[in-house]
Amino acid sequence: MLSVSPWLKRIALWVLPLAFLAVFFFFPLSRILAFTLSPEAITAKNLPITASALLFTFYQAFLSTLLTLLLGFPSAVLFARFDFRGKSLLRALTAVPFMLPTVVVAAAFNSLLGQRGLLNTLITNYQLPTFTPSPFTLILLAHVFYNTTIVIRIAGTALSSLDPQLEQTARSLGADSLRVWTNVTLPLLRPSLLAASLLVFLFDFTSFGVILLLGGSQFATLEVEIYLQAVKFLNLPLAALLSTLQLLCTLIFSTLYSYLVTRNSYPLAPRSTQHPPRTFQQKLFVSTFCLLLSAFFLAPLASLPARSLFRLEADRGQRAQIQYGFTADYYTELFINRRGSIFYVPPIRAAFNSLAYASATVILSLLLGFPAAFALAKPTRLEKILDPLIMLPLGSSAVMLGLGFIITYGKWLTSPLLVPFAHTLVALPFVIRTLQPAIASIPDHLRQAASSLGASPLEVWKHIDLPILRRAALTAATFSFTVSLGEFGATLLIARPEYPTIPVAIERFLSQPGGLNYGQAMAMATLLMLITTASILLIEKFRPPSAGDF
Repeated sequence: MLSVSPWLKRIALWVLPLAFLAVFFFFPLSRILAFTLSPEAITAKNLPITASALLFTFYQAFLSTLLTLLLGFPSAVLFARFDFRGKSLLRALTAVPFMLPTVVVAAAFNSLLGQRGLLNTLITNYQLPTFTPSPFTLILLAHVFYNTTIVIRIAGTALSSLDPQLEQTARSLGADSLRVWTNVTLPLLRPSLLAASLLVFLFDFTSFGVILLLGGSQFATLEVEIYLQAVKFLNLPLAALLSTLQLLCTLIFSTLYSYLVTRNSYPLAPRSTQHPPRTFQQKLFVSTFCLLLSAFFLAPLASLPARSLFRLEADRGQRAQIQYGFTADYYTELFINRRGSIFYVPPIRAAFNSLAYASATVILSLLLGFPAAFALAKPTRLEKILDPLIMLPLGSSAVMLGLGFIITYGKWLTSPLLVPFAHTLVALPFVIRTLQPAIASIPDHLRQAASSLGASPLEVWKHIDLPILRRAALTAATFSFTVSLGEFGATLLIARPEYPTIPVAIERFLSQPGGLNYGQAMAMATLLMLITTASILLIEKFRPPSAGDF
């Protein structure tokens, strides 16, 4: 019995997490695969749609990745090689977009460069030609805005870790700066640049909210086409085929990324290579990129709250001008059902829905995450098998998760209860990875000492484990709350029209004409940005040092 009991306890820890994944992930995934193999999926009518969506997905992801590298790699050099005033603040600014919900990023670029954005609004009053980039250009810019920090962190970490003696040796042998970069530095950085490029490509490949909100249905990537076929055209077999194709591509890219990360080794630097800019070229480089990064990352984030407070009124006199000024009307309208319709859901109701979904997600993710994290804290052969399985939802797109829910639990979609389950699938891997190192750091001798003094298991948990895990639990709860609050892809597919969330409400208002609808979308996006930013600061404050970066 003594040899069996530990295994029974360990298996008991996995019952709830694996049962949850079996019911809400693996079973819906099997249903998607079954639809993919049906005769209605692979037809002469569906193949051109599939090929077009796949080609455009690769095309936009490739261009987005290339542009991200063009901005990200010089920025990585800036942070890795030079020390300047405001460096830590600028580095933090570049990381903020990656942690924001996609609807906030899309709304920010819409508020700055869109047809009804802040820039066009200001220049229209002066009879100047409007400047409206194409939707595809906005998509590319938003992707660069979103993913530049990946290149900065991966390539910058590799560059700052290189042994400076390698470059010094090359210079002593007569190599100029260009030859040092091309023959020494870049070859050593190649694995890191490839890994960063592949990760950026993966995020751009699975982008949904940015493309749908900035480009609409005319830019049909795999994600957008899955949504259109499932919700607009009710062609579930084709949506399943597209989901399976995307999942295969995602698994291939993830495998290549893991392979590159494991092979990513470089000579470590014995000392820091950062220094203030000395030459004129270095000062020009640092000044130029500091201004460029500040403008590129600050302008969309600042324009969003500014546009939410900006009122436009058309002057219908002989001279067509725009009367504008600042107002809080868009925020007060969030609480009003001005249409008086029983079918209209005020934005404040969407906020309450989001808070309710997020609270339920926190409870579910902690209930499921704690047992799995306890098991993974001291892994055995069983955990080495189950660890990749528990992380599989992280590699699946939210739109595919929503499609799986539609196919499997379509009869229950009239209830709002499925939304927190979908959000928990997205948040659970992050919760487990936050709790796991904190649980592993609890010294065994403290538990044994408490037990030897007569403490019950509950008292050991209360007086030993809980004080150590409090910070990690708060971080995990905040993380799951933030993920649920900004989740858009799965929610758009499975949320009932009368139970929208804040991201879904933002998409609805942006797709409708009228200045009031647009202003309310900007106001909701601003509130979501502020809540997310506060959550990020809370996570950074309470996250244990052993948790590392995600």
